[in-house]
Amino acid sequence: MIEGSFWSIKSSAEQRQIMPAILIVCTANVCRSPMAEAILKKILANQPDADQWHVESAGTWATDGREPAFLSKYVMEKMGMDISEHRSQSITLRMLEKFDLLLTMEEDHKRWLADQYRDYADRTYMLSEMVGQVADISDPINGELSDYAETAALLQRLLTEGLDEITRLAQHEEE
Repeated sequence: MIEGSFWSIKSSAEQRQIMPAILIVCTANVCRSPMAEAILKKILANQPDADQWHVESAGTWATDGREPAFLSKYVMEKMGMDISEHRSQSITLRMLEKFDLLLTMEEDHKRWLADQYRDYADRTYMLSEMVGQVADISDPINGELSDYAETAALLQRLLTEGLDEITRLAQHEEE
């Protein structure tokens, strides 16, 4: 850490020790990952150490600055969550340095991260792995309202049931 009378800069490793950080990854960062980000934030808000967590989302092929898909916003609103301020962002090395745990929607996302950013492969998991499964979460983009609702319900279940594993991995705790 660099300290001065007016400022200090903490390394990404020091920041991670202070606040566990989770990045949720999908393709375009306009459907699945923003929904999962909102759901996980809501779940963590009910935990005793709620203010100790940082959650974001990004996409492997995202165009920066796009709004969430309309039906993603609609479904989240019906679940009591507002994602209207979310803007898509693509994954960068600088971004990854901030995160303790990377959760992907698909095996392809996990593989892409491992290929592009080998140093982060050991902290990259599919979301389904948090509940002992290996299954892709289908992208509802261009689908019907029911597709978005089903995806949101699946994300809610996986994040709720996998919370203990998610927090363990993000905090680098042993099994």
